[in-house]
Amino acid sequence: MPYEPPPYLAELTLAQIAEQVAQRKLPPVEGWAPQKSGDSQMRIAADGTWYHEGDPIRRPAMVRAFSGLLTRDESGQHWLVTPFEKLTIEVEDAAFIAVDCTRTEGDLAFRLNTDDLVIAGPDHALRVAGDPDTPAIYLHARRGCEARLNRSTYTQLAEIALETGGDDWIVSSQGALFSLRG
Repeated sequence: MPYEPPPYLAELTLAQIAEQVAQRKLPPVEGWAPQKSGDSQMRIAADGTWYHEGDPIRRPAMVRAFSGLLTRDESGQHWLVTPFEKLTIEVEDAAFIAVDCTRTEGDLAFRLNTDDLVIAGPDHALRVAGDPDTPAIYLHARRGCEARLNRSTYTQLAEIALETGGDDWIVSSQGALFSLRG
C-alpha cells in the first residue's frame, strides 16, 4: 500500500488532527526487552537528515520506519529498539524537526519532518533553549525524543504568541501554558 502523507496541517480541524495522531501505529518498543545491544552506525544531523555509515538515508519511508523505533533514555542517549536488539544512534541536536505549526480550536498542532502530527500540551511540552542570538524551541514528541522547531515553524509560533499573548510571548495548548522567552 503506498504511503499517503497527512493533509496540509492548516486545513485540518483539531478532531481530524487527533484522529491522524491516533491512527499512527507505532511499534510497542516500551514492552520489548532486547538482550543484545550495540551501535546502529546511524546519526541524525541537526538539520534532521538521517545517515547510516556516513551516507544519507534517501528513502523517506525508511526514515519514518526507523523513527518509530526511536527512544531516548534519562541520560539523553537515543536508541533504536527492536524486539531483539537495542542500538545506539547519535543525535546531533533533536531527533525530529517540527516543520509546520497551526493553532486550531485553541490548541497548537505541529507536523514533524517524519509527517507525524503532535498536539502540544501537558504530555507534549514546548521547551525554550539557546540564547537571544540563537534561540531554539523544542517540542516533546514521544518516548523522550524532541523535535526542534525549524525557522519557519518558530516564526509561525511567534506570530501565534503575538496574536494570543501579546508582548508576554505565552502560548497555550490543551490547558498548558508555555513561555517562549528563554
